[in-house]
Amino acid sequence: MFYQLYELNHAAMAPFRAAADIMRFAYANPLNPFAHTPFGRTIAASLEMFERTTRRYGKPEFGLKQTTIGDQTVSVREEVIWSRSFCNLLHFARNVPPGRASDPRILIVAPMSGHYATLLRGTVEALLPNADVYITDWIDARMVPMTEGTFDFDDYVDYIIEMLHFLGHDTHVIAVCQPSVPVLVAAAVMEEANDPLSPSSMTLMGGPIDTRINPTAVNKLAQERSLQWFSDNVIMNVPWPQPGFMRPVYPGFLQLSGFMSMNLDRHLVAHKEFFMHLVKNDGEPEKHRDFYDEYLAVMDLTAEFYLQTVEQVFMKHSLPKGELMHRCKRVDAAAIRNVALLTVEGENDDISGVGQTKAAQTICVNIPEDMRMHYLQPDVGHYGVFNGSRFRREIAPRIVNFVSQHSRATVKRRPVPRVIKGGRTA
Repeated sequence: MFYQLYELNHAAMAPFRAAADIMRFAYANPLNPFAHTPFGRTIAASLEMFERTTRRYGKPEFGLKQTTIGDQTVSVREEVIWSRSFCNLLHFARNVPPGRASDPRILIVAPMSGHYATLLRGTVEALLPNADVYITDWIDARMVPMTEGTFDFDDYVDYIIEMLHFLGHDTHVIAVCQPSVPVLVAAAVMEEANDPLSPSSMTLMGGPIDTRINPTAVNKLAQERSLQWFSDNVIMNVPWPQPGFMRPVYPGFLQLSGFMSMNLDRHLVAHKEFFMHLVKNDGEPEKHRDFYDEYLAVMDLTAEFYLQTVEQVFMKHSLPKGELMHRCKRVDAAAIRNVALLTVEGENDDISGVGQTKAAQTICVNIPEDMRMHYLQPDVGHYGVFNGSRFRREIAPRIVNFVSQHSRATVKRRPVPRVIKGGRTA
């Protein structure tokens, strides 16, 4: 019933939001004498704060219309090239200058953890000058009818494998946060099958490969509660009249409340400063609006995927223990031998602690030393691992260089290791 009450409250507030918006425009209109007074700006600021805090934020747009290749500015066209019930694959097609050599093909796997793929707009933008970029655009579970079936952890891995098959030979994959685990699993499954279309490299950024290392508040919560507690307290059915009516989901607004509570003081200060800037008519309120328009836009996750992730990744630590299963078959990270591995962490990451992502370097024992690299970015938190000035200046160039060095065209495939007596491989 909690989800239904949330929807009812949102609907009940609609006329008040509309009235506040109309009054705000009236008080902010330059033709209104009050708009040029502290009193008028205070009223307008208060009305905007009310409207923004009671609004449901829709899915933002990427809005990437151009990029710079070499010394030329070229247009970028966003297109859906592959589609399934729970995900679209977007391609940022660039108008590449004639005669330019092919750039590496990069698949960015966005997290399915509450926010839309547009949260990685800065990631895409930083890579576009030097790569042919694709990204997973996960669909809000409450928008998917029950007739489309379920979507669990195995399905997530299968989607990644299907996309890699669709993109073809010599594709590089980047996983941001949560998908680090399913991307590694997909690589292991493909390598064990001697799949020639396994990725040339995988870059894992701020991901929960082994949450036993430097556990954060998020990790501790999963350890303090039972799976039944999560099922009873955070899984709800999508209310009518949404397309996904009656689908069990982990609502995005619950995930958002968790994100907000972790840094509540920072968000309160940001909103206070935003209000004061509006009253004083100084500062840059558009930056605040742009950030929170993105941050507050959330999507629902299917219950089965959420609960399996909580159980296998955060409770049982199945992947680093070698106990994770995919389609009833144990996942063997040691099968990965042709996929170059780059792991990236943030020094101040409070979501995936330092060392959790680097653990992939330990469990992927058969990747040669010259095909692996780890980078710890100083002075950034979780968001800074994949966005912001330090990402553009220090992390993105390392990713591009690593990807360029490990093109499949120049790497000879290694056979599946043969297990011999004593557990060693040959």
